[in-house]
Amino acid sequence: MTPVFADFDTGVDDAVALVYLLASSDAELVGIAATGGNVAVQQVCRNNLALLELCGATGVPVSKGADEPLNGPARTAVNLHGPQGLGYAELPPGTGQLTGSDAAAAWVAAAREHPGRLIGLATGPLTNLALALRAEPALPTLLRRLVIMGGAFSGERSGWAEFNIGFDPEAAAEVFAAWGAVAPQRLPIVCGLDLTRHIAITPAILARLAQSAGHPIVRMINDALRFYFEAHEARGHGYLAYLHDPLAAAVALEPTLVTTRPAAVRVELVPGDARGRTIPDWDTAQPNALVGVGVDPTVFFNRFVQRVGAFAGSLAPRDD
Repeated sequence: MTPVFADFDTGVDDAVALVYLLASSDAELVGIAATGGNVAVQQVCRNNLALLELCGATGVPVSKGADEPLNGPARTAVNLHGPQGLGYAELPPGTGQLTGSDAAAAWVAAAREHPGRLIGLATGPLTNLALALRAEPALPTLLRRLVIMGGAFSGERSGWAEFNIGFDPEAAAEVFAAWGAVAPQRLPIVCGLDLTRHIAITPAILARLAQSAGHPIVRMINDALRFYFEAHEARGHGYLAYLHDPLAAAVALEPTLVTTRPAAVRVELVPGDARGRTIPDWDTAQPNALVGVGVDPTVFFNRFVQRVGAFAGSLAPRDD
């Protein structure tokens, strides 16, 4: 199995991404870094521990990381994810404990333990990863692959900051600079909003999952996504939800799920409305990222329903 280290700011779609990773028999989740973002970092830690308990994976170490950006105040997204980050889902507290390491140290330790093999996945702000790079500048060469959910690179949404990059633009700039310095080897795959918004789950797709198993995992996903559906509808997107982070998790395991284009990504750091924008130079001779530009939603959702449904079904008892 392939070792995976994930950095989550566990809201609704991070939670679904975590379940997807645990449902993937080709992946071994060797650690989780918690970062503040969708909700405060203490709540992120609680969500991760509760989800691991629900999924029968309490042996996965969880490390608490940054609650605030490198430079500036934090802002959460509870309007989109709910006060506790999991929508309408309510989980009992997990019995697991946090590690004694901070998240940046956990990134470095995992990379050193699995040199050249570890897949890194970041679905929240990049603060922990930037701090890990300061501690271990060789991190880009230690990882086999890095996948980032963040940014927006084309279309209307590219005119301003996506949440993860906008939460901590300085951290994102440090990450892109570090990987650019070792290009062209192991460029990070970046799944921006213009890509992930093709992965729109609907009640009809969710019903396919609900038919496959009756484990509380399915109930949690239903309750979490119901809030997410309502929040997206209130924003004018329709009664659906974009699975940004589950797509990034799937790409971490199977990069061929998306087509990519090399670019030098610059993060706007100047104060103002554009702060946090991700501006790609598609014609550069020195790329620092592989930006996702194409995905087949049908292929993704077939994998998602099969993996998560089979995983939930394997964790009997059913609750119907």
